[in-house]
Amino acid sequence: MAAHRRSRLNALRETADAHDHGHDYSLAHLTALSLSPPELVAAAANAGYRYVGLRLTRVTREEPHYPLATDPALMRATKARLAATGIEVLDIELARIGPTDKPRDFLRVLEAGAELGARRVITQLPDPDPVRKVDHFTELCDLARPLGLTLDLEFPSWTETGDLTEAVRVLHAAGRPNSGLLIDVLHFARSGSSIDELGELPREWFHFAHVCDAPGEIPATTAGLIYTARFERLFPGEGGLDVPGILAALPPGIPYTLEIPRAMLAAQVGASEHARLALAATRRHLNAVSFATRQVPDDRLPAHRDIETGRRSL
Repeated sequence: MAAHRRSRLNALRETADAHDHGHDYSLAHLTALSLSPPELVAAAANAGYRYVGLRLTRVTREEPHYPLATDPALMRATKARLAATGIEVLDIELARIGPTDKPRDFLRVLEAGAELGARRVITQLPDPDPVRKVDHFTELCDLARPLGLTLDLEFPSWTETGDLTEAVRVLHAAGRPNSGLLIDVLHFARSGSSIDELGELPREWFHFAHVCDAPGEIPATTAGLIYTARFERLFPGEGGLDVPGILAALPPGIPYTLEIPRAMLAAQVGASEHARLALAATRRHLNAVSFATRQVPDDRLPAHRDIETGRRSL
């Protein structure tokens, strides 16, 4: 088992060096939410991902729930599959703290994430009270820090922490060393946040990014925004979002997590095949963009950050 793990990790590093210019890829659970955690790990290994993100809490009553924090048998099976494949857990989700939630209620979830070897915890703050949300985020950071976890704040545009400016305010107010900012390309674009502002933020805030595409037209209702986010995302290059521009404003080399739920496609080809197609399509698009950028003469390059180096071109 250990030899298999080492062999697979070496193969992944060679693949990354040859094709991904230093970026590792992670499979978000929402991309294949019908798969249990052990099944998701197997699908990620077969497709060529380095990591997975595991969903330990239910966001809606209708979605599947995988109670890793309270199901010892599921935890054992997941850890065995991780050990057998060499896949690692990059993040767990979701610490979603609203007005009536208490940060300490998420302690067992944090502990389960640490047991799985996770590094990050995706956090959302759907709370209209600007003081309370900072207090809750600060307390959760303090609970997570002894476990070696960062709290990475995500800002879906339909929530009360719905854009980059408000998320930045929370991080500055909290002032915790294990806080972070999760840029989801869809949420960033839908919120109308500024790429220029993004590029000026502290680099240490960014630990990974959620990558996808979507139609350029923004849905007019909250229900429409949520439906697209949960069921109708597109592979990078298929939609109207400035995927390369947003990623170029982030630090080089951070993992790219593919959160690309496509209900119809997954129903047609199966969740595991959908995960494989997502990785292949993303690599093709981002590598093509990078190659095209390198082919443009220096005096014709626009003023933007290079997608691989993160440095601003002139």
